[in-house]
Amino acid sequence: MYVTAEHLRDQVIRPTLKYMGAWTPECESFLLDVAIDAPDLGLFSAKNEGLGLFHITAAQHRDLWDRYLAFNPDMASRVRGLASQRAFLSDPDGELQTNLSYCTAIAWLMHKRSGRVLEGAPTGAMATA
Repeated sequence: MYVTAEHLRDQVIRPTLKYMGAWTPECESFLLDVAIDAPDLGLFSAKNEGLGLFHITAAQHRDLWDRYLAFNPDMASRVRGLASQRAFLSDPDGELQTNLSYCTAIAWLMHKRSGRVLEGAPTGAMATA
């Protein structure tokens, strides 16, 4: 299967950010850039490490759930709604490899949790979601 940048942006990243209540053009562009050519932001793993489109490690994934989403039950529920019913329970890290919307949401939350502000993004974009 061949996925273009436009398809990824229009069919995965934008709808996921809208579902999360975090869509802005800057957030969309940021995640597309990370997916295409992950910049070294200290958030995501090197391209030869990690899982899925955003190269998120199992440790980063667990840390986000244990130290961030565990204290944000509404957001945790929203993210869990993107995951597969049974697959998530048996192999949550597998969702990073097979579920583009789920891994996009996790990538966005990793960025959001970092507290870094996207250049050109309205200040409320970080607080939304």
